[in-house]
Amino acid sequence: MKNPKPPANINPGKAAAGPNGSLLRILIADDHDIVRKGLIQVLANSFDQVQFGEACNASQVLQQFARQQWDIVLLDITMPGQSGLDVLKQLRELQPSTKVLILSMHPEDQYAVRVLKAGAVGYITKNTASDVVAVALRKVLSGGTYVSETLAQDLARGLANDTDKQPHEVLSDREFQIMRLLASGKSVKEISFDLALSIKTVSTYRTRLLKKLGLTTTADVIRYAVQEGLVE
Repeated sequence: MKNPKPPANINPGKAAAGPNGSLLRILIADDHDIVRKGLIQVLANSFDQVQFGEACNASQVLQQFARQQWDIVLLDITMPGQSGLDVLKQLRELQPSTKVLILSMHPEDQYAVRVLKAGAVGYITKNTASDVVAVALRKVLSGGTYVSETLAQDLARGLANDTDKQPHEVLSDREFQIMRLLASGKSVKEISFDLALSIKTVSTYRTRLLKKLGLTTTADVIRYAVQEGLVE
């Protein structure tokens, strides 16, 4: 995959759209070039004087953060490399003022509450991204949080309370990450390498998540994850 092009100014002659009247800097992080280009086109038509950056994996996101300050990051939670949750937490530490809006192919009831608790300011599913992304950005730029009306109603009714949670929702972020990797077909040894953890540590997390999910084998995990829409 080709490296994304460096940031470029869009509509430089128009009024600024960023905080305090400054240039608005938006980083779009997704491993699909067509998604990045489509979002840039939508946002370039919706905001004046914007600087866009692109990243196709977790490493490139962190490199972009090392180069400059960003106002908003549109972050795909399932890019190659580190998990989106891990990247989100690192971004919050590197640039606490940067707003992170999550992009995902997964239904919001599977991930949204988890990423909002981790510091994201909103959650957009990819099947609705082109329709709502400009609305979502305006809301978060004004200090709000963006979720769909359906999720907002669910949260208001208290459906996110512990008593109503699905088994996977009580997993820690690391357990959740390892569950998804197991469900994608990776072995404990492969996960150990990917996450820079010892095999013993990964095995311990596996044991914990199996207990919390009420499952016995990795095959059970795969079936559960597919059934709940937690893997592609």
